[in-house]
Amino acid sequence: MKLGFLRKVGNNKELEVTTPGITTWNNNKSRMFGDLRELNAYNIPDRYPIPRIHESLTQLSKARFITSMDSLKGFHYDVLTPHARELLRETAHCGTHEYC
Repeated sequence: MKLGFLRKVGNNKELEVTTPGITTWNNNKSRMFGDLRELNAYNIPDRYPIPRIHESLTQLSKARFITSMDSLKGFHYDVLTPHARELLRETAHCGTHEYC
């Protein structure tokens, strides 16, 4: 929530899917996760698979400039539809949250 990726959802909202869990990572920080297997029915097959590493390296060898992306925040740049936000809601002891 501090990074602005999640917002609190009122308790009166009906939840279609929510399956959170909390685990302790190797640095003793709590991490929240969700079992999203129920969402497989909503998935659309990916028509653009991840390229093979040797193909990517061949293309990169000709590059004049190479940039990087912050993988922590870069994952959250995709815009979710309102329906996707509902499906990705998480419930924990501090309330129900959804991605912004």
